[in-house]
Amino acid sequence: MSKELERSYPHRGCEEHVLYAGEQNLEYRILVSHPSGEAPPEGYPVIYTLDGNAVFHTLAESARLQTRKPHGYDPVVIVAIGYPSSEPFDMTRRCYDFTMPAKLESLPKRPDGSEWPEHGGADSFLDLLENEIMPLISGLFPVDSQRQSLFGHSLGGLLVLHALFTRPQLFTHFAAGSPSVWWGGYSLLVEQERFSAIYPGLKLQRKLLITIGAEELDHMVEDAEKLPVLLAPLAAEGLQVSLAKFPQEGHVTVLPAALSRLLRFALESQEEAQ
Repeated sequence: MSKELERSYPHRGCEEHVLYAGEQNLEYRILVSHPSGEAPPEGYPVIYTLDGNAVFHTLAESARLQTRKPHGYDPVVIVAIGYPSSEPFDMTRRCYDFTMPAKLESLPKRPDGSEWPEHGGADSFLDLLENEIMPLISGLFPVDSQRQSLFGHSLGGLLVLHALFTRPQLFTHFAAGSPSVWWGGYSLLVEQERFSAIYPGLKLQRKLLITIGAEELDHMVEDAEKLPVLLAPLAAEGLQVSLAKFPQEGHVTVLPAALSRLLRFALESQEEAQ
């Protein structure tokens, strides 16, 4: 089911698609912003973003402004994956979709003292992305296979890194905002070691952006700064890694800055990047 959204979303060219998917047949809201006019010969670049309820308005409007010609970036399709919730973050659904299996004793206490929701559905969520959402978008628009981006924040940033380390063929650009590297006793770093061992043989050209607010928790900042160091040996093998650290920004306030940087990361040409 889909419908055109003209009043409640930032501009014309916005659509909402409702999917019932996954093992539990749960509802997902797929929010899409697409350009008008003819697509480039190679198709549109696409930015897929998690937590669509929280970021769609900001990212779609930023893309509309930053792709204005004659000096803007190429037109882009924004695909925000959200939930049937009135809240910006559905903490129960995102906890399951964005995390790998973990033992409860490996997880920190939650700030409000509550129990952790069901978790460990990251691979099922990536299956949903790969087998249902991405084919939906490629059926609606001509897409540029060489500019397919995935963005997520916090636990969503964890999911982005998990996707890169386990399914690097799925996207060309990976943007991890304030990633929760600590999840499951840093089990992500085991994935990183395996990825670093196999990546040279894959012969892929991939880009990774990590964003972090300078005023976030010390261990979050340290983890974000450590990742480019760990992945540095892969630069010669085709993996470009960059870190954007935003002064005076915390875990939530950093999000608009990260979204703006995401557009530059996903859309600038190789010549502009140099």
